[in-house]
Amino acid sequence: MHRGHESMHVEMILIFLCTLVIAQIVLVQWRQRHGRSYNLVTLLQMWVVPLYFTIKLYWWRFLSLWGMFSVITSYILFRATRRPLSGRTPRLVYKWFLLIYKLSYAFGVVGYLAIMFTMCGFNLLFKIKARDSMDFGIVSLFYGLYYGVMGRDFAEICSDYMASTIGFYSVSGMPTRSLSDNICAVCGQKIIVELDEEGLIENTYQLSCNHVFHEFCIRGWCIVGKKQTCPYCKEKVDLKRMISNPWERTHFLYGQILDWLRYLVAWQPVVIGIVQGINYSLGLE
Repeated sequence: MHRGHESMHVEMILIFLCTLVIAQIVLVQWRQRHGRSYNLVTLLQMWVVPLYFTIKLYWWRFLSLWGMFSVITSYILFRATRRPLSGRTPRLVYKWFLLIYKLSYAFGVVGYLAIMFTMCGFNLLFKIKARDSMDFGIVSLFYGLYYGVMGRDFAEICSDYMASTIGFYSVSGMPTRSLSDNICAVCGQKIIVELDEEGLIENTYQLSCNHVFHEFCIRGWCIVGKKQTCPYCKEKVDLKRMISNPWERTHFLYGQILDWLRYLVAWQPVVIGIVQGINYSLGLE
């Protein structure tokens, strides 16, 4: 069937490799020079494209979960971008995205174990069809990775908006407010609450730069919001020192995997589409 097409196949492979390399260079340069627009376009693409495929392929289960996630996340994003910012909003935002992060982590682990379970043949012990157990594993893994990436990207956007609104953090330049010793720069609330005074009662955490924050706030800022600098002075945060529990290190590593998979999920289909267009225009099959 393919006899005599060797040269054409080699040409198609070279086109694919060259396109892949050029696309990687373009994306890296775009991310370094205009990181904000890169993140927004990537997030928009990952949010909208699945809607087209779910409607086309009648994946109503995914569409219902996508709709629920979109409605709640839109409300959270609305709360995070309001001015003046409510003192309870930062914790509401981080609680929601931390929940998404943990659920996606659980789905990802369950999906991976189900796939390994099927490949090792353990499904036969429980009289489960290989196709059913493999489908369950793939769907669970996809849900975990997809909503994990989406949750972290939306959390990063909310973190920037909230921190700039509170005034103790600025993406570029100096903060608009001076930070007092008893104020958390993430939520803008007092670190230590006096007796009969309204506020948050929570453990605190001090960074190497000596700035003190609510433990929940700084963990949400660094792990969920993907920030690796102090919310006030921008000194680099030692995440290994912050994460002392061995079980929490797996959550951090999972976040790094999600960052790596963003390119694979969002841009790899675009690269393949470009390659197919080049092959079609050159008459290659």
